[in-house]
Amino acid sequence: MSRAGGGGVKVLSWLTIALVVLWAVVPALFTGYDPLAGVPAEKLRPPSPEHLFGTDAVGRDLFARVVHGSVHSLSGAFVAVAVGLLAGTLLGLLAGSTGGLLDDAVMRVADVLLSVPGLLLALTVIILLGPGTVNVAIAVGIGSVAAFARLSRSEVVRVRRSDYVEAAFGSGGRFPAVLWRHVLPNSLGPVIALAALQFGVAILAISTLGFLGYGAEPPTPEWGLLISEGRNYLATSWWLTTLPGVVVVAVVLAASRISRSIGRDRT
Repeated sequence: MSRAGGGGVKVLSWLTIALVVLWAVVPALFTGYDPLAGVPAEKLRPPSPEHLFGTDAVGRDLFARVVHGSVHSLSGAFVAVAVGLLAGTLLGLLAGSTGGLLDDAVMRVADVLLSVPGLLLALTVIILLGPGTVNVAIAVGIGSVAAFARLSRSEVVRVRRSDYVEAAFGSGGRFPAVLWRHVLPNSLGPVIALAALQFGVAILAISTLGFLGYGAEPPTPEWGLLISEGRNYLATSWWLTTLPGVVVVAVVLAASRISRSIGRDRT
């Protein structure tokens, strides 16, 4: 792909994420329909200028439900990424900077977590916490802790051996201060890129768990639940699953592209 083409894809990715964020923050700017109230006479209408994404089985505007549902999917993804980023970075920082027994223990736990499929691990956590949007987000976040910890630890080890860090210790710098001022800031680049990637992964995982019935309960307009509700009408009303699914795929691909661009910019 040419540099101009790559730049265009990058801009499109940022615009996609910005649009979805605006959906979550100010949904009234994009639709005037109530996402919960339906008009039975308007049920299962195909996409049209009046209903951009058509209507569902009880006459609710599907585009309004997708727009209003973005707040649940995005907030859940932010919580999941925050849990994985904070916990994983802290563990990786401690393991990489201290070494020894703590390093071995943290990495062995990370290896065990990485050996378990992410969806299975999330389902295990949900069984302990119970269903719900917040619990699903926490479960997905816990599933990403190991990836953040391993990456953070490898970056911390690399930075910890650099000359300027050794000089900071040699000039009398205290261990916590050197970690905070020198090691952590210079090891966060790849971790931030992973966080952008995990944002898309978290949306996909939360939508999957919502599809399976572990997330928001009806009539909450959550993306995974919207796809699940439309599967019974797939043969006659394709838009009920296809259009919310396209939104999920677009956001995941945009987050992945942004992650790649952040990784290249920081190398």
